[in-house]
Amino acid sequence: MHSCGNVLPLQFIIEKEMVSVEGLSVEFSARPLFTNASFVVNDRDRIALVGKNGAGKSTLLKILCGMQQPTSGVVSIPNDTTIGYLPQVMVLQDDTTVREEAQKAFSHVHELKERIDRMNQELADRTDYESADYLALVERFTQEHDRYMMMGAENCEAELERTLMGLGFLRTDFERPTSEFSGGWRMRIELAKILLQKPDVLLLDEPTNHLDIESIQWLEQFLAQSAKAVVLVSHDRAFINNVSNRTLEISCGRIIDYKVKYDEYVVLRKERREQQIRAYENQQKEVADMKDFIERFRYKATKAVQVQQKIKQLEKIVPIEVDEVDNAAMHLKFPPCLRSGDYPIICEDVRKDYGEHMVFAQVNMTIKRGEKVAFVGKNGEGKSTLVKCIMGEIPFDGNLKIGHNIQIGYFAQNQAQLLDESLTVFQTIDNVAKGDIRLRIKDILGSFMFGGEASDKKVKVLSGGERSRLAMIRLLLEPVNLLILDEPTNHLDMPSKDVLKEAIKAFNGTAIIVSHDREFLDGLVTKVYEFGGGKVREHLGGIYDFLQSRQISELSELQSVQKSQSSPSTPSSPSNNNYAEHKERQKRLRKAERAVDESERKISDMERRLKELDGLLMNPANASNMEFVTEYTTVKKALDEEVERWERLSEEYEQLTSI
Repeated sequence: MHSCGNVLPLQFIIEKEMVSVEGLSVEFSARPLFTNASFVVNDRDRIALVGKNGAGKSTLLKILCGMQQPTSGVVSIPNDTTIGYLPQVMVLQDDTTVREEAQKAFSHVHELKERIDRMNQELADRTDYESADYLALVERFTQEHDRYMMMGAENCEAELERTLMGLGFLRTDFERPTSEFSGGWRMRIELAKILLQKPDVLLLDEPTNHLDIESIQWLEQFLAQSAKAVVLVSHDRAFINNVSNRTLEISCGRIIDYKVKYDEYVVLRKERREQQIRAYENQQKEVADMKDFIERFRYKATKAVQVQQKIKQLEKIVPIEVDEVDNAAMHLKFPPCLRSGDYPIICEDVRKDYGEHMVFAQVNMTIKRGEKVAFVGKNGEGKSTLVKCIMGEIPFDGNLKIGHNIQIGYFAQNQAQLLDESLTVFQTIDNVAKGDIRLRIKDILGSFMFGGEASDKKVKVLSGGERSRLAMIRLLLEPVNLLILDEPTNHLDMPSKDVLKEAIKAFNGTAIIVSHDREFLDGLVTKVYEFGGGKVREHLGGIYDFLQSRQISELSELQSVQKSQSSPSTPSSPSNNNYAEHKERQKRLRKAERAVDESERKISDMERRLKELDGLLMNPANASNMEFVTEYTTVKKALDEEVERWERLSEEYEQLTSI
């Protein structure tokens, strides 16, 4: 139940209590999700709500906002506290423009403005200036007007535009009907409305599912700087760690409160579980000793009293529970495949237009065998379009060569619609699994959230997210040498993403990954292709190298350059030349930095080997081993040469940084 009451401000309380939860229990079909949970949500809390799929995270959010009732317990919210809730799935309206739909966030402001205008007119019309009723009206008008000004109501339109653009909309989108946008973009409008209402408590269920990297970063900054209290569920590890300062975990039917951000919680949770395992093992040994004593002396009259004491002690023992552990240790490997040609993908001046709208032009890229690359950029800039060009699904201009012996494994959201609805989850995977992997189908399904009875479900009853996961598993078991994954992590939880990431890292073929999930891409890709302004730009290095280089290159300047370059009639200007020089310098700088890093790695490897050889040669048995002596001499010489090279490279790098 929800109860509302006034909370008295006490001087010695620093944090304002937004929500108080006491003795909360939830059961589904007599199965408890969690029992006797108690916690408070304070002002400035950034709470990450975590737990395996099905633990009850979304249910708890619905209870906090009053959409669902608990089996027992109380959720107390002060009268003046407002709640904003973004569910994973929402009923969307299609009868307005983007701006009109977003303006609904200010309906309470508009109502207040109308009341103020009516009171203002009444004050102008009346002449009983000395009456108590007139003075009371003046007082009401003053209070309401002050409240209106405190809301920053005069800046509503500017805030609306800033928020929509932060979430990826262009000014030209504002007057377009919402019906022209995909479900993901309409969810962004709903998120904008919730943020614009400035609730005291934000409840966000997977807010990043439909956002690109830039919008996610904008949302991170907004939550850090502007939000009051936040409770969020997300499978985006980087996002949840950057936002959170507290973690609530649902595990074993309990809610455990960790007063730290997500990354620190992971460490504490591991320590907690290790302690639980030790305590559990000690308890099991104690129980085994008691049972052994009872069995041994059950029929000895001289031990009857001690036996009864042991039986009573045994009955009083409360079993120690060990927190649930995920299946992240599950390992998958792609089956063996044909060796592809050296260059699986070569694009030469590829261009794609939809009518008069140019998606991209002059795309030149060469992807080598074994490379794992990311396609990133705002939604609508052509990432999925280029993938469709590669797949031969749509026509284009220019040359696009697919290499020799290429076997493509393609995952896109619509792949899930191609599954046979008459089969069960298990049968779908059993039909493609080969060899020993068939013995591990249950484990594989469990690691992708199809554990237990879920493997017997028919495909036709699965949700869209479940179908996507099933399509992903099927792809993992097919022999391919070029993987193309379009937003593969949207419906995966963290353990499932870990399984997929490890499988791709171990994959010896080539991979193109379209994704907004930085944590997933980190350590996985070695090259980033950035889509924007009709261009596709290559960035060497990982995803965080790319983000860092964008900050150095000034995003606003880059966007203006993209705009000017997108017009073929725009002549070269000093600013364009400056940008080109700046970009070229950044490229040389990154190349020099990589050379220094590579040299340092070589030096480290050689120093480690010399230390090993030192240890071997110290052993009298190896003292006359010429193979070791020769290797020691060779490595020592190579090390001296590499140190000289490192000094030269370091000087070159320092010269570049000082320009």
